[in-house]
Amino acid sequence: MTRSVSPSENRFALAAGTLADVAAQVLDAAREGGATAVEAEVSQAFGQSVTVRKGDVETIAYNRDKGIGVTVYVGMRRGHASTADFAPAAIRDTVAKALTIARYTADDHCSGLADPTLLAHDWADPDLSHPWPLTVEEAIELGRECEAAALGVDARISNSEGASVSLHEAQFVYANSNGFSGGYASSRHGIYCAVIGEEDGAMQRDDWYTSARSPADLMPAREVGRQAGLRTLRRLGARKLGTTECPVVYEAPIATGLIGHFVNAVSGGSLYRKSSFLLDSVGTQVFVPHVSIREEPHLPRGQASAPFDDEGVATRPRDVVADGVVQGYFLGSYSARKLGMQSTANAGGNHNLIVSHGDDDLPALLKCMDRGLLVTELLGQGVNPVTGDYSRGAAGYWVEDGEIAYPVEEITIAGNLTRMYRDITAIGNDVDRRGSRHCGSIMIGTMAVAGN
Repeated sequence: MTRSVSPSENRFALAAGTLADVAAQVLDAAREGGATAVEAEVSQAFGQSVTVRKGDVETIAYNRDKGIGVTVYVGMRRGHASTADFAPAAIRDTVAKALTIARYTADDHCSGLADPTLLAHDWADPDLSHPWPLTVEEAIELGRECEAAALGVDARISNSEGASVSLHEAQFVYANSNGFSGGYASSRHGIYCAVIGEEDGAMQRDDWYTSARSPADLMPAREVGRQAGLRTLRRLGARKLGTTECPVVYEAPIATGLIGHFVNAVSGGSLYRKSSFLLDSVGTQVFVPHVSIREEPHLPRGQASAPFDDEGVATRPRDVVADGVVQGYFLGSYSARKLGMQSTANAGGNHNLIVSHGDDDLPALLKCMDRGLLVTELLGQGVNPVTGDYSRGAAGYWVEDGEIAYPVEEITIAGNLTRMYRDITAIGNDVDRRGSRHCGSIMIGTMAVAGN
């Protein structure tokens, strides 16, 4: 069924209803060209970003984008092409290119459109579109306010990498030859600030940001700057640690990365390529029993909310991990067929993942840990997806008697994700909801810490 897209007409080159018409033209051209199946996505987007540094405007970026992506199937052969030109002749040329590619590719029996029985039919408004009528001048003032608040925290905050204020709005329609056509509008706005502190000739930097679908849900610019300044100030005087083994607490903004490693390991591409340390993990105990993860794709204003995935498959709330046991994978149609399974409506990635947590905030977690490492920044990409071996550069704070004793830097933390997931002793209630994985600070019982 065809769905209308919520308008924000003055922001875009095309009226919202035009996108569905263009998608229909693409499908018609592909059928006429001999495609046995076809799918198309038609989109347009608007963005504005302003960066202020040391009170002066450093950059003003403004963009309007539009595009068509078409995938055709000739039997079991697949071809894809794209264009930013919406003229009828350009549409026909793009479809012809996709058909030519398909005719020169090998048969792949797992390719094709999503199962028609899984497609979305009726869905509620996901409440994802909240335009921000912010002028460039107003954005500049917000940036200045944000940066001034950061620099005003302490005289030792000596320099700035700048404060940015951005807004983004988009509309799209996805359609395929199985009769599906639907789309919606969305928005994403943010404020970011990073500053530099100096003490005794040594410098440190840190940052903070806010991101939301609606400008009403953003943290005030002044508070973003203040948090960036405070975080930088706390890192002054950082020192190295001696090599040891100890408990480690991941602060909530980076604890979400631990959940991201799990998502990658149980996603279709990693599984059918056998490049995952969690092969055949459905029904197995991967986490400790007090950890559960639920996918909630219909959260109002959620950063990863969607009524259907990139193939039109209807999304549904579900338990991904229950009491530490894996309940399901993240699959699109292709990976599901490769594995002999059914799509989980995750073509395009995971939706909002809600990680269970306890009643303790971060200070209470540190008291529970008593002595160990609080990690607030990770460096490098030292994670082996096949074995789960984990080694990352890190910075943060050393904790003694349940209190932060001093900042630390130039250390490495190491372990194995399989053991780390089974050694999660607590998850805090300081949930970071700025991304697609909602998670509080995570405490791991023991990890190796390499320093001096």
